[in-house]
Amino acid sequence: MTGSKIAASLARIGQVQGHLTGPVSVLLALVAVGATAIDEIWLIARYLTTMAHEGAHATLASAIGNRIDSIELMRRDAAGVTHTSGKAGALGNFSVAFIGYLGPSAFGIGAAELIRIGHIVAVLWISVLGLIAILVSLRKFFSFVVVMAVLVLLFLVTGFAAVGVQVLTAYAIAWFLLVSSVRGVRRRRTGSADSDLLRGMTRVPHGFWYRVWLGGSVIALVFGATQLV
Repeated sequence: MTGSKIAASLARIGQVQGHLTGPVSVLLALVAVGATAIDEIWLIARYLTTMAHEGAHATLASAIGNRIDSIELMRRDAAGVTHTSGKAGALGNFSVAFIGYLGPSAFGIGAAELIRIGHIVAVLWISVLGLIAILVSLRKFFSFVVVMAVLVLLFLVTGFAAVGVQVLTAYAIAWFLLVSSVRGVRRRRTGSADSDLLRGMTRVPHGFWYRVWLGGSVIALVFGATQLV
């Protein structure tokens, strides 16, 4: 029975699922806004944004030929760090440092596009694979526990929940990534490790990078919303 349910869910990757109605999608958007606006919820939810942030660093670093040495999530402020090694060159290192704060937006747009074309369950399986990729790169116990908890919950929904629940979850993931990207940038408006790296490479001050990241995340949110509603 367990195997058949997982097999059925895997089969849905290539199938087309029905979309949510506009009002339901908007309601999920409001839930995502609440998760980022209410501090008590954000203290937990922000780890999801950090996973997407570090996942973007790791994905691009791997794409340009660098090796991922480790990924870590910080308990204190939910910041993260991705350690890589390789000879990607100045442009490659610049790109890896730049992409982090746009990572949640990029993944959110990707999820929104899959939803738009109807491959909604695929969003969940791709998310599961992404979390597994992060998991194998973790070196700290706290980081492992946080990512594993999210992975287990998502896998249970992806492998065993009804199609309707899976669709709702995929929409929720897309909305949260898009909305939380804006909050993720804003909470680092006074400076971040990534902007420090970029400033050291280019001599361009932190404020410039903050505005670029904020503008990019807002544009992504608006564009993603047109795909989801």
